[in-house]
Amino acid sequence: MRTVRIKLFITTVVLICIGIVMIYSASSIYAAERYKDGAFFLKRHLVFLVIGAALSMLVMKLDYMVLGRFAKPLLLFSFFLLALVLVPGIGREVAGAQRWFRFKFFSFQPSELANLAMIIYIADFVTRKTEYIRDSLRGFLPVLFVLAFLVVLILLQPDLGTALAISAVTFLMLYVSGVRTRYLAGIILTCLPVLFVLIFSVPYRRMRILAFLNPWADPRKSGFQIIQSQLALGSGGLLGVGLGHSLQKLFYLPAAHTDFIFSIIGEELGLVGTLLVILLFIFFIRQGIKIVQSAQNKFGYLLALGLLSMILLKAAVNIGVSSGILPTKGLPLPFISYGGSSLLFDMVSVGLLLNIGRSGESP
Repeated sequence: MRTVRIKLFITTVVLICIGIVMIYSASSIYAAERYKDGAFFLKRHLVFLVIGAALSMLVMKLDYMVLGRFAKPLLLFSFFLLALVLVPGIGREVAGAQRWFRFKFFSFQPSELANLAMIIYIADFVTRKTEYIRDSLRGFLPVLFVLAFLVVLILLQPDLGTALAISAVTFLMLYVSGVRTRYLAGIILTCLPVLFVLIFSVPYRRMRILAFLNPWADPRKSGFQIIQSQLALGSGGLLGVGLGHSLQKLFYLPAAHTDFIFSIIGEELGLVGTLLVILLFIFFIRQGIKIVQSAQNKFGYLLALGLLSMILLKAAVNIGVSSGILPTKGLPLPFISYGGSSLLFDMVSVGLLLNIGRSGESP
C-alpha cells in the first residue's frame, strides 16, 4: 500500500501544480483589470494551498478512528454554520446566493464542511448500527432524516448542486452498507417530483435546463456561458493555442478560473491537455479504490468511499458542465479550480485517504 499512497500523493501534487499554472493564466487579466494585480487570485490560491497542506499533514498524523467520536458534534457545528450563513449581515451574498463567510482575504463556504461532516457521520453511524442497517426504522432512516435537514439548509442558500452531490454520496454509502436496493430506489423515485418542482419552479434553474437543451435559443443570455465554454474547448484543437493565449478568458467566458477552468485548459493546451487532466483523475480514482479496498475496518472503508466519491462526483460534474454534457452547475474542479474552502477540504480528504491507506499497509 505504500506504493499506492505515493502514487495518490504524486497525482494530487501534479493536479495541484496544473491548477496553479492555469489559475494564473485564466485569472491574470481579469485580476489586473479589477484589482490592479495580475497575481491577485494566484496569491490567494497559494495561501489556501499552504493552509490545506498543513491541515492534510495534521489529519495524516491522527488516528482516523477518533473522527467517529466527533461525528455528531462536527455535524451539529456544520448545521450551525449553515444556519448562521443565512443571517443577513453575517453571510456574504454573491449573485443571489448566500453561501459564504468573508473574513478580509479569506472566504469560507460552510457547505464544504457539511459534506465532510456528513460523510464522517454516515461512516460512524453504519459502523455502530451494522446489525440494524437493513432495518428501515433503526437502520438507515435516521441517516435520511439528518440528510433531509442538511439538504434543506443548503437549499435555503440556495445551492441545489451541492445538495444533490451530498445526497448522491449518501445513497451510495448506504447502498454499499447493505441497505436494500428497493428501499433506496423507492425513496429516490419519491423525491423525483420534489426535484422537478425545485428545478422548474425557480426561473434561473429552469433557464439553465432549457439552455442546456438548446443554448443557441438564447445565445446572449442563458446559453452564453455554455456556448463560450464550448468555443474555448473547440478552438483549442489538438495541442491548444498556447499557454496564456486564451481568447475566451478575455471577459468572454464567466468564471474562467473557477467553474470553467477546464474549458481554458482545453483552449490553451488542447485535447492533449484535457485528456491529461482526465487521465490523472482516472489514475487518482484507481489508487483511491485500492485504498478503499485495503481499509482495515468498516469505518475506514466507508469513510474512504465517501471521500473518494465526492471528489469523483465534483470532477465528473465540472468536466461534464464545461463540455456541455451536463446542465450548468457551479461545482469546482478538485485541486485545479480557484476556490478556498473547496480546495482546503479536497486536500483534507486526500490526507484522510492517505491515512486510511497507511493503516492498510502490512507491518
